[in-house]
Amino acid sequence: MTAQEPHVQNVEMPAPKVTEKVIRGRAGLPMLALTLLGLLGGAALTVAGAAALGAHQNGPAGGVMIAAGPVMAVGGLLLWAGLTVVSPGQARVVQLFGRYRGTIRADGMTWVNPFTSRRRISTRIRNHETETAKVNDADGNPIQMAAVVVWQVEDTAKAVFEVDDFVEFVAIQTETAVRHIANSYPYDAHQPGQLSLRDSADEITGRLSEEIATRVAAAGVKVVESRITQLAYAPEVAQVMLQRQQAGAVVAARRLIVEGAVGMVEEALDRLAERDVVELDEERKAAMVSNLLVVLCGDRGTQPVVNTGSLYQ
Repeated sequence: MTAQEPHVQNVEMPAPKVTEKVIRGRAGLPMLALTLLGLLGGAALTVAGAAALGAHQNGPAGGVMIAAGPVMAVGGLLLWAGLTVVSPGQARVVQLFGRYRGTIRADGMTWVNPFTSRRRISTRIRNHETETAKVNDADGNPIQMAAVVVWQVEDTAKAVFEVDDFVEFVAIQTETAVRHIANSYPYDAHQPGQLSLRDSADEITGRLSEEIATRVAAAGVKVVESRITQLAYAPEVAQVMLQRQQAGAVVAARRLIVEGAVGMVEEALDRLAERDVVELDEERKAAMVSNLLVVLCGDRGTQPVVNTGSLYQ
């Protein structure tokens, strides 16, 4: 990248206060067994205690069982509240009384402190397609541009605690990056080697991905890829720009035709001179060059003129 080329905008974000810490928790199936044991055991103790009191049996056993049954059932409910199921492509951000305790990434059933809150975060790959934005390119021409970005949550703690809504944050920052890239480059290149939106798709999309990644890094988001999905002149100037492109194409084609015709004329004169077919003075050479260029460069068929005299009569 030369000093004259636009560069990726340097976006300074505040330093993250929280970063992801992976926790595993306890095995879920044994805790599920304890949960069922507590619930069923509590219910069984309560029923047995009530039956003992109903039979007017002496001793405190019935009262103890009635008291222990609900306690055991509440313990089972607490164990049940700690069970956490994590599906593939998801993570759970665990908080205890407002403090971040860690993130569960392993899929399956685990058990954590039942007094914690566990927020579900998707770590799947997502697509976001921007709306078609009407902006001005580096030359001031109004253009329409849209892009799609493929992204994924990489740091769940940043995604939850550093921004209010990381999905909306990615959408806004992507649109901002698209507008900045559109303003930084011309739609068409005017000089050899100059980057343009239309002719340098790989380089432009690479810099678009780099700028989006810089902007959304504070939200713990990783950019997988970005692509420009729509690029065109705005309707009010599209016809004029099309005529300019057509004129440029005609000029380029004419230039190529003239260069080829001049080469063919030079080759014809050199071969005539080498084989000594005819001796031409400067005036005859000029006439021959003129006629050949008319034949080779004309866009329509030429009508031959038979000269029955000489060049001078």
